[in-house]
Amino acid sequence: MKKKFKLQDLDCANCAAKMEDAIKKIDGVSDASVSFMTQKMTIDADDSRFESIMDEVVRVCKKVEPDCVIIR
Repeated sequence: MKKKFKLQDLDCANCAAKMEDAIKKIDGVSDASVSFMTQKMTIDADDSRFESIMDEVVRVCKKVEPDCVIIR
């Protein structure tokens, strides 16, 4: 399942790249992209575990950019 999310308070392109790399390493994620310019994130992940994967995505993103909010 591929879903797009709006990001709020993503401060720099470097943080976006770090978040993208970390998300791609999560088990069940087949692809991810984080755009600083558009403040959007796209995640392609396993349908049956999507909610638990998203919980992990939020946790990983908070480590990289504590102020960033993923709007679901």
